[in-house]
Amino acid sequence: MTGPVIFDRRAVRRHRDRAALLAGDVAPILEDVAERLLDRLDDTTYRFSAALDIGGRGVVAPRLRARGVDFVVSCDLSPRMAGVNGGMAVCADEEWLPFGPGAFDLVVANLSLHWVNDLPGALAQIRHALRPDGLFLASLPVLPSLSALRHALTEAECQLAGGAAPRVSPLPDLRDCAALLQRAGFALPVADAETVALAYRAPFGLLRDLRAAGETNALILRSRQAAPAGLFPAALAAMMQEDGGLSVPLRVAIMTGWSPDAGQPKPLRPGQFTTPLEDALKKI
Repeated sequence: MTGPVIFDRRAVRRHRDRAALLAGDVAPILEDVAERLLDRLDDTTYRFSAALDIGGRGVVAPRLRARGVDFVVSCDLSPRMAGVNGGMAVCADEEWLPFGPGAFDLVVANLSLHWVNDLPGALAQIRHALRPDGLFLASLPVLPSLSALRHALTEAECQLAGGAAPRVSPLPDLRDCAALLQRAGFALPVADAETVALAYRAPFGLLRDLRAAGETNALILRSRQAAPAGLFPAALAAMMQEDGGLSVPLRVAIMTGWSPDAGQPKPLRPGQFTTPLEDALKKI
């Protein structure tokens, strides 16, 4: 692995082990994003036969089988979470995938790659595991998701303790996602964004969902000391709406990329265009 180590992977695994018993509590959120992601399969007539589900938390693998994918393997950093997928499952680290070249023609990662330290390296390994002209689909939370929570926690801790520890994971921006795919060697990389509106009648519902999803603080630089008394109530109170509820937009990047193949369409080089841009715009 290259680059800075931001996340404590042992902590990520512990959090996902604990969340394996609670994942059903956040299944509607996971299923919503999974459906949006897998809808991209409807844009191609390709019939996939061997798929890898990375970190699907029990919602992706059944949907792939229902779509007619005959061979589905699920993997997760947590052995307990891997077991909730049903079918064939292995415990595997996304940073060190144990699959040979061309093992799959479809890889799906639903809300599972944002705790990876070397994301470009992980994406390169995924491309390596794909057959030529194989498809990679991923959903990734991006900014401004949880920005309000990060700001509220920082402000409240500064007031209570005179300083603040990092408590919310950094997230990429949408514009970074297609560049990451391209850097990893994917062909025809595309990244667009969708927003899932989350609403809570009680603010602590947000923290319960983060825990149930295995999304609690796993930063290397996190404080090992107990949080200041009253920190979370103060931060959540600052985020509350007039009716006492809480609205939290989850912005998700939907990423698609293909393993390179000689038969894929290629973009035209500069000077190969036959219609001037000015003429094309006149027709709009």
